Amino acid sequence: MIERIDLDKPRYDQSTYWGRLKHFSEFTNPLNLLATNAQLEAAKQLVAEYKAGRSNADPEEVWKAKGLVDSTFHPDTGEKILLPFRMASFVPTNLAIVVGMLLPNPATATIIFWQWVNQSVNVAFNYFNANKTTTMNMTETATAYVSAVAASCGIAVGMNESVKRATSLKPSTQALLARAVPFTAVVTAGTLNVILMRKKELTDGIDVMDQDGTTIGKSTVAGRHAIGQVAISRVATSFPIVFIPSLIMARVDKTRFIARNPRLRAPLNLLTITGSLLAALPCAVALFPQQASLKVEKLEDKFKGLKTKNGEPVERVWFNRGL
Repeated sequence: MIERIDLDKPRYDQSTYWGRLKHFSEFTNPLNLLATNAQLEAAKQLVAEYKAGRSNADPEEVWKAKGLVDSTFHPDTGEKILLPFRMASFVPTNLAIVVGMLLPNPATATIIFWQWVNQSVNVAFNYFNANKTTTMNMTETATAYVSAVAASCGIAVGMNESVKRATSLKPSTQALLARAVPFTAVVTAGTLNVILMRKKELTDGIDVMDQDGTTIGKSTVAGRHAIGQVAISRVATSFPIVFIPSLIMARVDKTRFIARNPRLRAPLNLLTITGSLLAALPCAVALFPQQASLKVEKLEDKFKGLKTKNGEPVERVWFNRGL
């Protein structure tokens, strides 16, 4: 008899980085986007029936269905995430943006355009993948969006102009600083974007659960941890995407192959950017578990001394940090 699996627990050990990396590699796989609506609904039904004990499907089939469900439906609301802003869409959605932001010697208008596009997409990803136990209204979302875009464009343009005026520096130093402009702008504005789009989690808190999965209240401390972890993950995603392709292409440009086949430079550059995106995303997201936890002693006083429905003391809480 095939042993039944527990779908309330992750397939891979989330207490280790390797386990989280395997989980998020499946979670962010762009191939998940090829599933039709009929396949998604069938996967959702299979998971529900298996949990209810009405299905004896092969565990591998169930895990595959569970992975598809997790990458498509929001864990807090159960609603389908808009396709371009699922984490599995991160690479195809951001590919053109990264190419645009890494264009050499960009004009001011070009910088502003690509920073606006990038932060607009960031706002959408932050909105659709955030913890949904505390939400922002349209006015708050619009304010956060305008603030993030303005900050991003201001930082990028200001830094780019500073590099151009640094004529006393060596060309190699200027080139290195020029590469750092997109990264610094993306990281600074991206971090601000996360904070602005999820600022209510800092003031109102997010739902935390005990070991039985019962919601026991909202915690601003948990909200701070969730936002901080997401911000760090975004920085870790941006670094290899901004730097690795340009470093690789700097070497490739010196080869005889490119000298003889200059038309292949653009496809090769696109390939390095795509590879960097595919590798960086799961590696960065896996820095922290999606279902984060904190000891009660680190939370607000209202959570201390609580007991579960079985009368056991609540010593640790869990919450969805968002992505």
